Amino acid sequence: MLFSDLFFLYAFLPLVMLFYFVSKNINWKNAVLIVFSLVFYAWGEPLWIILMIGSVTVNYFCGLLIEKYRNTKYAKLGVAISLAVSLGLLVTFKYTGFIVDNLNSILPFAIPKPNISLPIGISFYTFQIISYIMDAYWGKVKVQRNPLKFLMYVSLFPQLVAGPIVRYGVIEKEIDSRVSTSADISEGITRFIVGLGKKVIIADNISKIVISIFGSAEKGYTDISTVSVLGVWYGIILVALWYFFDFSGYSDMAIGLGRIFGFHFDENFKYPFISRNITEFWQRWHISLGSFFRDYLLYVPIFGKRRQYLSLFLVWFCTGLWHGASWNFIIWGLYFGVFIFIERKIGNKRMKKLPAALSHLYALIVIAVGFGIFHFEDLSVLGNFFKSLVGLNGNALVDVAIQTKFMNNIFLFAAAILFSMPVIPKLKNLLTEKFNAAALNGTLQIVCNVVILIGSSILLVNTTDHPFLYFRF
Repeated sequence: MLFSDLFFLYAFLPLVMLFYFVSKNINWKNAVLIVFSLVFYAWGEPLWIILMIGSVTVNYFCGLLIEKYRNTKYAKLGVAISLAVSLGLLVTFKYTGFIVDNLNSILPFAIPKPNISLPIGISFYTFQIISYIMDAYWGKVKVQRNPLKFLMYVSLFPQLVAGPIVRYGVIEKEIDSRVSTSADISEGITRFIVGLGKKVIIADNISKIVISIFGSAEKGYTDISTVSVLGVWYGIILVALWYFFDFSGYSDMAIGLGRIFGFHFDENFKYPFISRNITEFWQRWHISLGSFFRDYLLYVPIFGKRRQYLSLFLVWFCTGLWHGASWNFIIWGLYFGVFIFIERKIGNKRMKKLPAALSHLYALIVIAVGFGIFHFEDLSVLGNFFKSLVGLNGNALVDVAIQTKFMNNIFLFAAAILFSMPVIPKLKNLLTEKFNAAALNGTLQIVCNVVILIGSSILLVNTTDHPFLYFRF
């Protein structure tokens, strides 16, 4: 089931809210969320719910083992079993085909490639479980002794299938005690509707332009060598905007839904395109994933003792691989790792001395090229993409088709650029502070919410297949 689906908007969500808010105590509220979360997850493919519940069950008992035998070898055994099961399932379902393909390319015989479907959300809920187990082992959180509450933590439908990766410690107290105030509900609904608008009005329309320029992995890529240099740059800027509005839109919707039900999830995006370097970009982009690798891989002495740069490149290798079973994702991860390595060598003080305009330009160019690497899963197409960026394919500087596309979509492009920056929050604060117009702000917010919801709903009437991009990760 999709958040950006008319059935979810006008049937599923109202039903959840009805049953949730008529329930008087926290146990009944939790039960409502568990039932509806399982229905939400099972809606598309009921079989995968067995896998998720199985993973939850194993890790629930691993948590109890860690608590009972803390600071002993049996606690370590609990961690080992948890990691083996969680990562084993992830590798089996997500990377088996990739591993077999690469083995077949070097072995003198062919290994049959299994046809294994990827369970939706497995990358996200697996990392949530791992963060819980590790934090429990390190004593950062208390082990959850109630299996239903642990199931709710993992299966909570707002963040189940595409994040953000919610740490157990963030909502530990709210599982047992939370209140949805009128302010929570209002802000949650607004956040949800803003995310819906990002997805349906901006991201889905940008995707059509990107596909018209570059094609897609599913239906075949365009011959990149026929696209002009400026067309390629225009295309990858749109790819970056597409992924930002699609994924940050989902995160906004997830955070908003959580807020409605009294949960306060951490932010996952903080206007990443205003960054002055790549290090800052990754402090603003997909924050829950970046912080996961920082806390559970970068600073852990995996190699016997902490080896700063070896750990750094391991993190970026894993960051790329997490996004998909394809070499372009690994290249993408290491590409950003190289720039972060260079920035560390230069040092923060020297980086800050660079002129702001130059710093922003550097970051935006690196980010845009990075999204090109991310988009082209076929390595031969990716090679042509690099050549086309600088005209080495003999492609023209500009062409009429790209000029036409640009002019036909100039308002969408301008809106995407505008809303990717913190312009609206600053205007809202200015209106409140300078003109003392809190009431006016509230009225404007309601009007904007209604307009976005109606506009998105109209666009969804004829929409058949626009899943969130991060569903496949």
